[in-house]
Parts: sequence; C-alpha cells; structure tokens
Amino acid sequence: MKTLRGCAVLLAAMVLAACGKQEAAKPPVAVDANFAHDNELWRESRLTELLAPDGWTSLVGLHWLELKAHYIGSGSTSGIRMAMGPPRMGLLQREGQTFWFTPEPGVSLKANGAPITGRIPLLSDDAEQPTAITFDDDKGLLTLIHRGPRYALRLKHADAPARRHFGQLTYWPADPSWRVTARFVPHDANKTLPIVDITGLTTDLPNAGAVEFERDGRTWRLEALGEPGRPLQLIFADRTNGRGSYSAGRFIDAEAPDAKGEVVVDFNRAYNPPCAFTPFATCPLPPPENRLDLLVEAGEKAYAKPATEAAP
Repeated sequence: MKTLRGCAVLLAAMVLAACGKQEAAKPPVAVDANFAHDNELWRESRLTELLAPDGWTSLVGLHWLELKAHYIGSGSTSGIRMAMGPPRMGLLQREGQTFWFTPEPGVSLKANGAPITGRIPLLSDDAEQPTAITFDDDKGLLTLIHRGPRYALRLKHADAPARRHFGQLTYWPADPSWRVTARFVPHDANKTLPIVDITGLTTDLPNAGAVEFERDGRTWRLEALGEPGRPLQLIFADRTNGRGSYSAGRFIDAEAPDAKGEVVVDFNRAYNPPCAFTPFATCPLPPPENRLDLLVEAGEKAYAKPATEAAP
C-alpha cells in the first residue's frame, strides 16, 4: 500500500511539473453587452454580404481578354468558356478602348435590367455606369473589369459552388482592447501608395494618411487608403497570418478622422479579402509599411473550405 501511495504522489508531482511548463491559459475577457451585441450585428452583416446572390462567394470565373474578339459561352466551342450559363451567349469585340457585346439569337439576356435585343457597349467597372449583363433568370452576372492596362470578364452566379457549399466564418473572441482609438497623421494632398494585387499588378491608390496606435507598450503605424475626408481602408499583415488568420493579410474599414484627428480602428472587425473564398478575385496585398510584427488575435480567422465544395 505504501508503494502504491508513493507512486500516486510521484505521478501527481510529475503532472504538476508538466503543467507548470505550459503557458497559463488566458483568462476570459470581460465584454460589455453593448459591445458584444454590436460586434454580433457586424458579423451577421458580414456574412449576409458575403453570401449575397452576387456576393464574393458567387464568383465562378475571371477571364482576361487578350484578343480583339471572343465568343462567350459555356459550350466547348466558345473561345471564352464560362463555368455556368448558356452554351453560346454572344460575341465580345474590342474596338480601340471600347468593348461591344452582341448576343446570340434566342438567348434571353438583360443589360442593367433591360432586355438585350442587339449590339450594345460593354462598359467596365471604372465607368460612371458599368454594364451588368444578367442571364439564367438573373442568377448569372457578367461584368467587365479594368485593372491597369488589362481588361477581364468577371462571372458570378447564384448557384456557384463556393456559395452553395459555404462553410462558416470563425473569429477570435471579441476583445474590447482591440478596438483602439488611433491618431490620424495626414499626408500631403494627392499622395498615393503603390499596392500590389494577387495577380502581380501594381496600382497607385489614394493614401490620405496613416494611423498610429499603442499596443503592448509600443507605437504601431498603418498606412490608410482613401481620399482625404473620406472613409479609410487598412490592408495589413501580422504574425497570425498563416497561423490562424488568412495568409495574405486582412482588411479593416474605418470612418474618416473626426474633428480631433482620431480614427477608431477595430481589429475585432478585421476581415478576409475575397481571395480567401475564391480564386477569381484580384485582391490587393498589404504594402510593406503595413506588415506588423504583432500577434493580432482578433477578428476573422482563416476560412476552411468545406470538402463538399466541388465544381458544378
């Protein structure tokens, strides 16, 4: 019996020693009810927007235009073969900087809500009123995007596999300490910041200023994209990328600076770029200035694509 009791004491001592070597578990963070409620509303809105019939999860194609003319459709004879839609949808032609679309006879299509009966101009996303062609009883959407010197057709469909088989968004626990009031440091008027996107294209975007905040005894700085006096977007990377959060960084939207020159930056509302959900987006990447040597365990975590997602 003494031997058994001795073994038990020794085992208990070993367990305690092992536990002492482990990091102490973080105590739960006290969260105000209003803060938690507002955060949940934001998460619900985020999911609703992402899963909208024309949201980012509805993307099924991105086709860069290299020739002066392309036949478009889901059939095998189409020069640009769509993942979904009519077998033969129409003919796309480029004349200088203008694109024209001619529908195939008998195909039911709309442009900005009106039936297409003949040749129409196809205006890109940087036009005042871009052209949106819908098909499959308005479940499909075809648009023209302009990126640097290149143009591409972007295809969306409400029945996209990424939308129909969507998994779930996961987050770190809401933490009020990650909702920081930052100082806004304005830049000279018309300053831009070169931003590289996931396709390798560099675009100079308006860079109204930077935001500075305190965390863990240090001052951190993020360059903000946007026009002076307008809402801001922060594209940042941190030490959780690839280790809990999306590997290519995350976004935060913020209001314009207030009269005191302050900006609320809520890392609890950091969210994944569209490229986390689809290979058919052209997401901007964090600039070198916004790569933080900081563990931001707040906001949206990396998205795990469900095994049920498959091609239609």
